[in-house]
Parts: sequence; structure tokens; C-alpha cells
Amino acid sequence: MLNKEKLKVGLVSVSDRASQGVYQDEGIPALQSWLEKALTEAFDVEVRLIPDEQPLIEQTLIDLVDNHHCHLVLTTGGTGPAKRDVTPDATLAVAHREMPGFGEQMRQVSLQFVPTAILSRQVGVIRHDSLILNLPGQPKAIKETLEGVKDSEGKTLVKGIFSAVPYCLQLLSDIYIETHADVCESFRPKSARRETK
Repeated sequence: MLNKEKLKVGLVSVSDRASQGVYQDEGIPALQSWLEKALTEAFDVEVRLIPDEQPLIEQTLIDLVDNHHCHLVLTTGGTGPAKRDVTPDATLAVAHREMPGFGEQMRQVSLQFVPTAILSRQVGVIRHDSLILNLPGQPKAIKETLEGVKDSEGKTLVKGIFSAVPYCLQLLSDIYIETHADVCESFRPKSARRETK
């Protein structure tokens, strides 16, 4: 029988200036908008806009996973080599297991656009039964990282990371989510597919 548990997503924007109101945060709206286009069913969301402070980032990630029971937590911002960029450090500090393939693929996607992608320290980790992923700060880069690189006809040249997320969440917590293939085709082995109607 299909598990109809509703997906819960934590969205965390890490930015000193946006959290102080110096400028409007663009990361969370970009993430939410992309998820609404990509996912076939409604999902619940918990949103946090916080400064680049490692203890606060750690506390926020723990709260979203342990207390709000988010299946998936997506962070945006704070992943470069600058001293204030501590999102990956905070993410690794609260992790139970690391998922290095996500960081590798994010850099692979970004390298199609900018050589400085190798400076990114984005990571993917598991805490309890939840997946936490660090994403770039810019809306365009967020979309590319999640969706992948496409040619002018919409054919995928380099797969984005989200194609692996539904199966990963299924393995972690048995929640079953689907994506719209025209946005991002999710992959899972035949043995893991379920009838959704």
C-alpha cells in the first residue's frame, strides 16, 4: 500500500545581510518556487532566514530535523571559502552520515557555467532519517543545481541532484514522492517503484 505521508521540507537561507534586512532574500523563494514546479504533490514547508553563525546554523538544522521532522532540509548560501561561509561546517557538525555524491554532482553541474565552482564546499548529509543538502545562494544556480544542465531543446546534458532525492528519501524514511519529468526526472530502480494512482 502506498505511503501517503506528506513531504515536509525545511528551507534555510544563510545570509548576514538578508537576515538583517539589508536586502531581500532570494534563496528561499527560489527554492520554494522550484519545488512547487517539480513535485507532483503538495508539501509542507518550514522556513528560516538566519545569519552566517555556525552555532545558529547547527541549532536550526537540528531543530528542523529533530523537532519539526522535516524529511528534507535545503540550505542556500554560505558555502564558499570565505571566513563567514560556514554552512558546510555546520551541516557536517550535525550529520550522522555524509553523502559525498551530492556535493560532487553540485560542483559538476556548476562547473558547466563557472570555473570557480571548484571553490564551493557544498555537502549532503543524513541526520536521523532526513537528508540535508547545501545549495548555492543565487536563484539561477539553485535551479541549475537541482534540475541539471539542459540544451536549447530541453534535453538534459548533466543531471541535477534532485533526480536522486526521491529515492534517497524513500530509502531513509519510506516516504514516496514523484517529480514532473519535464522539470526533473527522478530515478529509482524498478523494484522500488510504486503505483501512485
